[in-house]
Amino acid sequence: MSSRVEPDIRVQREDFDLQTEVDRLANGTSGIGAIVTFSGLCRDEGGRLAALELEHYPGMAEAEMNRIARLAIERFGLLGLTAIHRYGKIAAREHIVLVIAAAPHRQAAFDGANFVMDFLKTAAPFWKKEHAKNGCTGEWVRAKDADDAARDKWK
Repeated sequence: MSSRVEPDIRVQREDFDLQTEVDRLANGTSGIGAIVTFSGLCRDEGGRLAALELEHYPGMAEAEMNRIARLAIERFGLLGLTAIHRYGKIAAREHIVLVIAAAPHRQAAFDGANFVMDFLKTAAPFWKKEHAKNGCTGEWVRAKDADDAARDKWK
């Protein structure tokens, strides 16, 4: 049944509305017993950071997100999955990413959302550069070993 589920994958500059996206996924999908959402925000890093600048590899980012989403749908029997990742300059406390996983039961929804985020952090071609409140532009943010470890727990 889950192999016919088509993930909703978007890479966009504009912000998203969490409730609108949950409603979009839930409406018309039968059998849902649980919906788990994860919304990642741009941290202000203790008041130091004004924004993050996110770049992506167009086409490749969407393809990798779609591949990850399809793996999650199959592995956890998801009934629906939405993954939205923003790009451009994103101010502190604004949304960066949204993952919504719908499943018959809560554990599959939690695991599906967690799986997608762990792989998005390490496999999808997105790059982040910090912009400090003092006007300085920082370096590109390096990958973290903790993100690789989170991904590797699913193997």
